[in-house]
Amino acid sequence: MNGLVIKNTGSWYLVRTEDGRNIECKIKGNFRLKGIRSTNPIAVGDRVSIIENNEGTALITEIEDRKNYIIRRSSNLSKQSHIIAANIDLCFLIVTINHPVTSTVFIDRFLASAEAYRVPVNLIFNKADIYSEDEREYMDALISMYDYIGYPGLKISALQNIGLDILQEKIQGKITLFSGHSGVGKSTLINTLIPDTKLKTGAISDYHGKGMHTTTFSEMIELPQGGFIIDTPGIKGFGTVDMERNEIFHFFPDIFKFSKDCRFNNCIHINEPGCAVREAVDKHYISESRYKSYLNMMEDEIGEKYRK
Repeated sequence: MNGLVIKNTGSWYLVRTEDGRNIECKIKGNFRLKGIRSTNPIAVGDRVSIIENNEGTALITEIEDRKNYIIRRSSNLSKQSHIIAANIDLCFLIVTINHPVTSTVFIDRFLASAEAYRVPVNLIFNKADIYSEDEREYMDALISMYDYIGYPGLKISALQNIGLDILQEKIQGKITLFSGHSGVGKSTLINTLIPDTKLKTGAISDYHGKGMHTTTFSEMIELPQGGFIIDTPGIKGFGTVDMERNEIFHFFPDIFKFSKDCRFNNCIHINEPGCAVREAVDKHYISESRYKSYLNMMEDEIGEKYRK
């Protein structure tokens, strides 16, 4: 029997079968012997084969090939990675200018990883109703920059119902991943889009200005108009996985575009002569913040800074 993994609690997986039933499943033991260097060999969004038993539960025996997935370096030092979700039609990275601050380095690391694993990303700039004039100007500048690169941005206020009609249209009929830091309003936004969901929401820490975790596992929530939202725990840092140092620029579309004009084919755009990328940064064709994010990732070969 085949099904879709709609929830992962760490030890159990909830699978929606083709005939519409939800069955609690565990992984068949040999899954962990196939060299899958991940804390979760199966992720929400995976399509799997299962065998039911007499207790009303089942074993997951096989996983279908994924069309894509989003992955980050795991906080578990004995493993290499953690798969956030698989088989995603669209991902929304939820960003806040303040309360808490989402840095451009975090945004760019997430976008680069999504590029590497073929996940299309849009940006949601949430809490648009609470920012100062300077913060709104900065938000508009970021939206313009990322939109120019190819990552559309949407201004949203879950509490003031700003931009939600456009968001509803974008997610209809799709499997959509919502991701971002804790405290950016992800659960509030999902509760607004799907009122019956009643996800737990949390306050921002006054001391650190950061969100406190409210979602503790990944879950796929069905939309009334068709499709699913994948809700995931908030991410503190985003350590990239399986990226060779000389290939990182491939996952920055704006940098890759100019790299073709570099004097040397093996240019890594740091201090080589005749580097078209650095020239483009100097002439403001490439954003300085994007270039700094690229350098940050180049310096972070083993990912220790973002292993959170």
